[in-house]
Amino acid sequence: MKLKYYTTLTALYFFYSGSLFAEGEEGPPPDQSFWQTLVMIAIAFMFFYVILWRPEQKRRKSLEAQRSALKKGDRVAAMGIIGTVLRVGEQTVILKMYDGAKLEFYKAAITDILPQEEGKKDEAKEAVEETL
Repeated sequence: MKLKYYTTLTALYFFYSGSLFAEGEEGPPPDQSFWQTLVMIAIAFMFFYVILWRPEQKRRKSLEAQRSALKKGDRVAAMGIIGTVLRVGEQTVILKMYDGAKLEFYKAAITDILPQEEGKKDEAKEAVEETL
């Protein structure tokens, strides 16, 4: 019985004391809080655009330009597999692996175009010509 009594008194104390403190205070004018909210949302959108969306668009454009400029003899990495381009189609690329295996990949699967050393360029071109 005592526990219910103390719990009820404690709840009433917090309920009434909170409302007593809130009576004397006025909230901010609704016009200012609305504009502050709009400004914060605009800042958040600008942050996401500058930090996330714009760099991703630039990276995607450069990767797409690299993929469209693929030619026979280029060394590329596709899903972690490194090979030499044998044939370029509209949507796919046929790669020759180190052991002579040929695999067909979508152009979208190509993640990187690897630079070739001068001596290896000639060897890669000869290897591609031999397979055809």
